[in-house]
Amino acid sequence: MTAQPGASWHGRITSQPDVLGGKPCLDGTRVSVEAVLDTLGATGSIAETAAQFPRIAEDDVRAALAYAADALRNDDLEFLIPVR
Repeated sequence: MTAQPGASWHGRITSQPDVLGGKPCLDGTRVSVEAVLDTLGATGSIAETAAQFPRIAEDDVRAALAYAADALRNDDLEFLIPVR
C-alpha cells in the first residue's frame, strides 16, 4: 500500500484557493488528497481506491501518498499534532 520508491506528486497535486478551500487536490479534479488517503485506509488497495474515483488513476493514488510523505517529512502538518 505504500508509494513506490521515486514516486512523485509534482504535477499531480495542486492547491487553489477556490477549490475545496485550498486543500491539496489531484490536478484537474475536486478530489482532495485527504479523500484519497481516507479511501485508501478503508480499502487497503491502490487499485480499489482509484476505482472509487472515476477521474483518477492508480498513479494519482501513489502521488497522494508521496505528497503526504513529503508533507510529514517536511513538518508541514505540525498543526495536526496536539501540543502537550
